[in-house]
Amino acid sequence: MLTPGTPRPRRLRKNNAVRQLVRENQISVSDLIQPLFVIDGEGAPEAISSMPGQFRMNIVDLCSECRQLTELGIKAIALFPSLDQSLKSAVGAESCNPNTLILRAIREVKEAVPDMQILADIALDPYTTHGHDGVLTEDGQDVDNDRTVEILSNMAVLNAEAGADFVAPSDMMDGRVQAIREALDEEGLIRCGIVAYSAKFNSAYYGPFRDAVGSSTAAGTTLLSKAGYQLDPANSRQASREIELDELEAADVLMVKPAGPYLDIIRLARESSNLPIAAYQVSGEYAQIHAAAKMGWLDLKRCRDESLLAIKRSGADLILSYFSKDWAMDQ
Repeated sequence: MLTPGTPRPRRLRKNNAVRQLVRENQISVSDLIQPLFVIDGEGAPEAISSMPGQFRMNIVDLCSECRQLTELGIKAIALFPSLDQSLKSAVGAESCNPNTLILRAIREVKEAVPDMQILADIALDPYTTHGHDGVLTEDGQDVDNDRTVEILSNMAVLNAEAGADFVAPSDMMDGRVQAIREALDEEGLIRCGIVAYSAKFNSAYYGPFRDAVGSSTAAGTTLLSKAGYQLDPANSRQASREIELDELEAADVLMVKPAGPYLDIIRLARESSNLPIAAYQVSGEYAQIHAAAKMGWLDLKRCRDESLLAIKRSGADLILSYFSKDWAMDQ
């Protein structure tokens, strides 16, 4: 028998009412951002085989999806294009076409659902034949950082002019946040914010996303690896420096990607900055939970909710997750 006065922490776990009273972290629908994929044409939504429940949608269906998300309380989407291979090139020229798919999609969503906040991805991987996030040097052995930043700055201006509320550079080029901020301000687009992929790691968890945007077959076809610009998974101090630099370059929100394997980096970002911290629960995280649940090894909803709560607990204010809509529907 325990002696009188022994601490009994279980008193705060004795029933659901008490557990809710002392709960330290909770997910809110207003924390969640739904990533969505858009394709051209008028065809039916295309299921993404490696991401159960996710689709490539034409613009009409995309607008309908955004209306549903708004009704569920989800206030923001992250938008990604899936382009026909014929539109891709070594320099990703389609990214700066004033009538490219993503710009038309942004305009239509803003007309259909004006209050929906749109995060526009700023990177060249959906637009390049080689699948990398920037243009290559002449010898094809590296990404040309400064030339890429010029293109990304033009791309950001076009997306902001189309109605994007935030541009989200996901390329990990040096100096791109400052260059994009200057380009936006010079065009009078001072209200457009920047959600910087500040600590984006060279992760193995991106595979299903690359299927979704059509860059999976291209990536790696040169001798170049994305390890040349994305962070080494072993390095937290480099991540800290990237986070600090993006804040100095006037990012409005700092992002860590992926989320689940990098909870320590989310905590590092939270403790080092007063800016909002976003975390991206990426396609591989989503797919592995679905795969294990399909095999009967895990409970889908419980693992979904626990994974989101862990991201929130680590310090994220905003969570980009493919589970966002399903989570909101279950509340």
